Order: sequence, then C-alpha cells, then structure tokens
Amino acid sequence: MEKLATAWAIFQGLLLEAIPFLLLGVAIAGLARWLVPQKAWIGKLPRNPLLAPITGALMGFALPACECGNVPVARRLIASGAPMGTAFGFLFAAPVLNPIVLASTWAAFPDQPWLLIGRPLGAFFLAVLLSVLLVQLPDSQLLEAALLEERRMSRPLASLGLLERNSGLIGTPLPIEQPRSAQRERIGDVIDQSSREFLDLLALLVLGCIIAALVQTWIPRSWLLAVGSAPTASILALMALAVVVSVCSSVDAFLALGFAAQVTPGALMSFLLLGPVVDLKLVGLFTVLMRPRAIALTAVAASLGVLLIGQWVNLWQL
Repeated sequence: MEKLATAWAIFQGLLLEAIPFLLLGVAIAGLARWLVPQKAWIGKLPRNPLLAPITGALMGFALPACECGNVPVARRLIASGAPMGTAFGFLFAAPVLNPIVLASTWAAFPDQPWLLIGRPLGAFFLAVLLSVLLVQLPDSQLLEAALLEERRMSRPLASLGLLERNSGLIGTPLPIEQPRSAQRERIGDVIDQSSREFLDLLALLVLGCIIAALVQTWIPRSWLLAVGSAPTASILALMALAVVVSVCSSVDAFLALGFAAQVTPGALMSFLLLGPVVDLKLVGLFTVLMRPRAIALTAVAASLGVLLIGQWVNLWQL
C-alpha cells in the first residue's frame, strides 16, 4: 500500500505539472490557426534540409512551453503543411530554448556559466540532428496516419503523386483545385477542434504519467546515482534517470541541482538534455505525431547523441 500511495503522489505531481503546459500548447496552436491564415506564413518558411530545422529550433525562443506543450504546436505545423524539418526542429529544441527554461537553468546554476551556454547549444545541436535524420524517412513511415492525411489535404494538388490524390478511376479528370480562403476560420470551429485535441492528448499524457509513476516507485533513484563518479557509467545512469523521472523541462534544473555535486559534469548535462526530448511521459504524446518506428529511431538517436555530448563534456571539464 505504501508503494501505491507513493506512485499515486508521483502521478499527481507529474500530471498537475504537465497539464498547464499542454493546455498552453493547444491554445497557442489554436490561436495561430485562427489569427494568421495558413498561406500567410507557412509558405515563407525555408525548405532547405538544414535551414528548416534551424528555423524551427530558433522558434522555440518565442514560445514558453515545455515538451508537453510543444507537441500540439508541432502537430499543427505539420498538419498545416510546414516543412517537416521546421516542425521537428521546434519540437525537439523548444523545450530547452524557451525563455522560461533558460531562466530556470540560470537560477539553478548561476555559478556554472559553462552549463548555461552548453545546455542550449547542446539542445540546438540535438534538435537539428534528429530533424535531419527523421526527414530522411518517407512520410508514410514517419507520420501517424491521421496526421499524414491532414497534411496531404493541406498541400496543393499539383504537389501530390498520382497514388496520393485518391482521384478515382484512371482517366477521370482531376478536380480543379480551389484556392484556399485567406479569411479566418470561425472561432467556434477552432475552439471545438482545440478542445478535442486537448482531450486526446490529455488521455495519452495520463497514460504516460502512470507509467512514469510506477517505474519511479519501483526503481529507486539511489540505484542510478550510485555510479555518479564513473565518467561513462554516470552518463548512462543519469540518462536513464531523465527518462524515468519524466519531469518537465521548466523545473528539471532545480531537480538536477539536488544531485549535481554527486555526478560528473557530462552526466549532469546529459540529464538536462535527454529528458526534454525522450521520457516516459512523452511516449504517448509522440504517438499523435509519429509512427512507432520513428519514435524508436528518435529515442535511439537522441540517446546516442546525448551520450556523445556527455562524454565530450567530461573530457573538457574533468
């Protein structure tokens, strides 16, 4: 009973911490859809394989939401026809590059300037790396089915292949594409869709919080911190801790402050980089964006990238 009570307390803490940011993300996505006609800005985003993820990553400075809030915004970008690299660059970088997280990192570690510079740079590098990797997959293997259909509907007919058009029998004339209206959508329609999106994401968030709470309860943090002084083992242990704890990026720096003196610098950096990209709480939310294969590829690539960054930091700092 004691462990169940602990799991329940952890579950409530994770959920209450994440819900405001999830709601903020849905609200931002809905407002962007209502206030700015899609054609007014989506077409202006760069589509260069490298510039697209860089642009998306830099967009994170403008949106004060953690990883939970970034999922609905990234989904809206993809559904609206934005370059895939831009959407994924934003998804992976914004949880660290947004002003709230940068301020919380500074507040927790004011005497470690290398961390204040290294964390956003590491997050930026990781976001670009993951974005460039994921866009190599065909859309049909990358995007969740409903999102893929939404994206196809938002693209001009001329840009789709014959098999994607669903135009009927061979020889049937293709319908003439009507120009999209530049007028705003009705506010009622936006609120209705945003409400349904929030409830769908909330259900997945609850599932992720349950998994994270159960794992945290049955795997003591002390086990993972026991190897804190070993250069490589400490990095791997703190990466596992970041995935298990699943705390939002807006407060993870203060959590890390509690054990910073017990671990290597590279392990500390790894904890602050991996959690905002891959944790148990995010697994369910990512299913509204990507297929399981793409989620697995993201987790593996992010882990390898963070491990390399952590090793480099240890070589530099130790």
